[in-house]
Order: sequence, then structure tokens, then C-alpha cells
Amino acid sequence: MGRVIGFELNSQDPEKAAEFYSKVFGWEVAEPHWDYREVATGSGVKGIDGGIAKGPHDYPFGTRIQIEVESMDESIAKAVENGAMIVRDKMEFDDFYLAYLVDPTGLGIGLIENKR
Repeated sequence: MGRVIGFELNSQDPEKAAEFYSKVFGWEVAEPHWDYREVATGSGVKGIDGGIAKGPHDYPFGTRIQIEVESMDESIAKAVENGAMIVRDKMEFDDFYLAYLVDPTGLGIGLIENKR
């Protein structure tokens, strides 16, 4: 089962967004890494963490959930078979793979496969 493990807030002014969410909701926002700021939404309480990023040209602003999958390749194939569009195909990072899709209704999602 694909589990929602995070979120990504895309903004053309990520510094201002980070300041807003930090001041209003007490989120802990890390320094940028790859123009992405990790966000902790609750210290010691259950919640979903995520990040704030400068929105790329293909998704300049908005919110995407991140869904953990067992197999990136199988999940992308199944999503496309069911009407999704690939925005950014499988990308490799140190500890995980990441891809961005748009579902058949136009909602943006991220897929994450952790390296084992």
C-alpha cells in the first residue's frame, strides 16, 4: 500500500513561505539543500513532515503529497496505465529514488522509493 510520508510546498519565494509557516505554526525549517528546505511539523507528536522548495518550471507553486512505494518502476508503469502523466521520471538521490507525476485529474504527486 502506498503510504503518504510527506508533502512538498512549492513557492517562487520559498524564504517567505518558510518564515510564514515557521512563525504561524511553529514548523522547524532547515537550511536549504538543493533549494529544498526540510520541514518538521511537530516535535515529539505524530504528524507528517515535508519540505518547502522553490517551485520548478513544471510546478511553480502548489502542494504535492509524497507517496512511498516498494518499486518505483512498477508504480510509475501502473500509474501511467491508469491515466497519470510523468512530469519528472525516476531520479536518483543518495538514499532514495524520486519521481513526479500528475494524476488523471491534474493533481501533482511525488513517488519515493527508499534504497534498502
